[in-house]
Amino acid sequence: MGEHHLVSTEWPRSTRMLLGPNTVANSIGDIHRNKRKVFSKIFSHEALESYLPKIQLVIQDTLRAWSSRPEAINVYQEAQKLTFRMAIRVLLGFSIPEEELGYLFEVYQQFVENVFSLPVDLPFSGYRRGIQARQTLQKGLEKAIREKLQCTQGKDYADALDILIESSKEHGKEMTMQELKDGTLELIFAAYATTASASTSLIMQLLKHPAVLEKLREELRAQGILHSGGCPCEGTLRLDTLSGLHYLDCVIKEVMRLFTPVSGGYRTVLQTFELDGFQVPKGWSVMYSIRDTHDTAPVFKDVNVFDPDRFSQARSEDKDGRFHYLPFGGGVRTCLGKHLAKLFLKVLAVELASTSRFELATRTFPRITLVPVLHPVDGLSVKFFGLDSNQNKILPETEAMLSATV
Repeated sequence: MGEHHLVSTEWPRSTRMLLGPNTVANSIGDIHRNKRKVFSKIFSHEALESYLPKIQLVIQDTLRAWSSRPEAINVYQEAQKLTFRMAIRVLLGFSIPEEELGYLFEVYQQFVENVFSLPVDLPFSGYRRGIQARQTLQKGLEKAIREKLQCTQGKDYADALDILIESSKEHGKEMTMQELKDGTLELIFAAYATTASASTSLIMQLLKHPAVLEKLREELRAQGILHSGGCPCEGTLRLDTLSGLHYLDCVIKEVMRLFTPVSGGYRTVLQTFELDGFQVPKGWSVMYSIRDTHDTAPVFKDVNVFDPDRFSQARSEDKDGRFHYLPFGGGVRTCLGKHLAKLFLKVLAVELASTSRFELATRTFPRITLVPVLHPVDGLSVKFFGLDSNQNKILPETEAMLSATV
């Protein structure tokens, strides 16, 4: 809560250089406040409503592709491709050919792998590879931005880039091409790794807790999203429909409590202050831990148990106190895209419950590693199946005959 006067955000030098100087994450003081105002419109209620049908389509296409594969998939790797595609196609509205999109994804992975590297600019160093990846990405982004600005016909919704350009004009400052490139790169960065991490954790917990998945399906039937016979109802989801799915909200909250993608945040102390009787000197680096906060918060009962009902209206364990539950951080640095992230996870959960059957393809669940974001060490190997109209699994040999409809 002391951002800008007691403490200031502190990213490693490599991260600051690779993300770029014009980003929200790297800005401080009034510049940070102004940038947040410009970017906040991207995540307004109206904006989310316009993204929703596109997000649902991308997720449906992805699950269909997963189910059509005869072999198991690596969920974490595929979730990264899914969130990258969502950022490029839906958020930014880029019409990049599939082959080029695949190449940009590989370059982007190289960028992310080195964004926290040692800031040593030597040949073959991680930092140099990160710089090269950034340069390649910026060229690709500039080409896509220029093509998009020239072609405005046939658009049926305003994407994040449209809103960002319009919002900057409303605040009296038209963005330069470099600011647009940095802004789009930051949006992809924000939407990519953390959402892929949370998506993988969601799938793992639904596999581990079939009773939770079945209770979720019951709620979807009660709300008319899933027919009692099993098949999903026609039509796209709406924000008001999703907001009425209370158990779904509990499931997403519990995933984010136990499996927060980011461990915490780093700050530099601007002036000496006291906290709980301890003096924290000016110039020191401090960290707050989201994961330790969730693990030690006295309001949560049986903290290691996956229990979505702890967030139900009857129990509301998170309502006692302000800082026991903070998967998206807090204060003026709260994650700007948290509502988009929750929306994406809710749509993914609805589609998984409505249109998919999936099984763990290994004998045991993998270990979890926390770096650079929380994810299973082997990526989580899962076999997905298509479903017929009665929600029975379509086996691979049957699937070949039904490929037109699966």
